[in-house]
Amino acid sequence: MANEFYWLGVVLALLAGSITQLGSVFQKKAVNEKSKESKFMKSLVKSPTWLLGVILSFGVSSIFFLTAQTMIGPALVPGLMAFGLIVLALGSIKIVGEKLKLEEIIGILLMIAGTLLLSLSQLSIDLIETNLLEIRLIIRITIFTVVIVVLSLFCHVFQRKSDRFKGILLAILSGFMFALSNLWVSQFIGTITEIFSGPFNIAQLIICIISGIILIFSNIFGLTTIQLAYRVGQASNMVPIQQVPTQIVPIGIYFLVFLGIPPSDFSIFFLISGVTFIMISSFLLGKRSAQMEEIK
Repeated sequence: MANEFYWLGVVLALLAGSITQLGSVFQKKAVNEKSKESKFMKSLVKSPTWLLGVILSFGVSSIFFLTAQTMIGPALVPGLMAFGLIVLALGSIKIVGEKLKLEEIIGILLMIAGTLLLSLSQLSIDLIETNLLEIRLIIRITIFTVVIVVLSLFCHVFQRKSDRFKGILLAILSGFMFALSNLWVSQFIGTITEIFSGPFNIAQLIICIISGIILIFSNIFGLTTIQLAYRVGQASNMVPIQQVPTQIVPIGIYFLVFLGIPPSDFSIFFLISGVTFIMISSFLLGKRSAQMEEIK
């Protein structure tokens, strides 16, 4: 059920997504400038523009992201954060210096409608009231994690063997990594809160350390992978494709991991409609960022 901080959590998730994609604009601009250099990643790390983008996407936005996770859980946050693709589109327009096209206006309207519908579904997870150390919950999280890792390994192996689908597989792999991060951030937040507020518990400490390690590696690998996807494919394709696992996996997290129950008869309708609108909007808005490929 939606808690008293539900709508505040929704707003914070929207802010997190907007700041994340603003950072993506700076990252993409730096990638365009450094893509032809032999030591690609090393050059990126030295770029002030890229570093600013990373700070915004993974530093500033994380404050809003983590707070939103605490308030509404991992099921809705990724979908709401997709609202930031509007910022990505407008940011690329600012850099390219062109006006919005009809399909992009439609994409923005669909994104607004999609986030509104997703918000109305109210499929929130109350992490404070959830026993994150329950053995059956840990087993479900572990199984879900193994499935994501196996799918990620599949993408990693086949992207090395396929030039044609390399960018697509890299984008999907990146999406899986951020979906994995989204799953384990709930464990990290829940356990670290208990560690600092209650008596010492070795089980909480172990889960906190494991989740922290997974968060670090999944975010680093997800970030690196999407940069490589940008390098071999157009952002108009890579950004929306990355959104596919990022949007779909949280639905599984809600129903299969946390065994959530829809709070109303219309929740599933709002959820499916919202995700559908967001996915369509992602492809429409993603086309704009392809023009950033031409920036030198």
